[in-house]
Amino acid sequence: MADVINLCFNSQRFYPSLLTSLSSSLSSCQRAFPLNQGLVSVSEISSVGFGFVSPITFPRRRQLGHFEMHATVTETEQPKWWERNAGPNMIDIHSTQDFLNALSGAGERLVIVEFYGTWCASCRALFPKLCKTAQENQDILFLKVNFDENKPMCKSLNVKVLPYFHFYRGADGQLESFSCSLAKFQKIRDAIQLHNTARCSIGPPKGIGDINLEGPSPPKEKPAESSGS
Repeated sequence: MADVINLCFNSQRFYPSLLTSLSSSLSSCQRAFPLNQGLVSVSEISSVGFGFVSPITFPRRRQLGHFEMHATVTETEQPKWWERNAGPNMIDIHSTQDFLNALSGAGERLVIVEFYGTWCASCRALFPKLCKTAQENQDILFLKVNFDENKPMCKSLNVKVLPYFHFYRGADGQLESFSCSLAKFQKIRDAIQLHNTARCSIGPPKGIGDINLEGPSPPKEKPAESSGS
């Protein structure tokens, strides 16, 4: 077949019988392989003139269609460090009302409030240890307060350095407040040991409704220390 085709290309004369035979063969091929699957029609090789035969192209390979494989890489976006929680006993606070509701609903549980900033390197360094402490003390409620989201409330609570911690418990209200860095994390452990003791309720919780978060005068608290102390 290749010799016949080469002969057609190289010849300067027209071979009617050869062309007729060739057309017949290609017509048989067309019946086996429809044109819409890539075969060249017979008419494409019938355009002949004196001394010239148009190029004859073999039937193209049968195409199975265009299957474009789009490899979708599913990137599981990891939560930012301050969005991670140690468990159900760690809650994000987004407003003053959230804060008051969490304290009111805590009952006699010890509540540790962390005031942090997403930009605060000391807050980020301390956070994994705080999460571990929360996991080890499921009876304690941990509240996370984003300083930038709650600036009026934080200023009313005299939060001037980050990270900063408040300790609350039921009828006793606010127990203690201090700043703490990773190097001084033992302060938090000591405060937990001091305040997380069994006790009987002696009345309705104090230090919740009495905290005027909107007022100009913040409650009296222990002066904040430098996070590096």
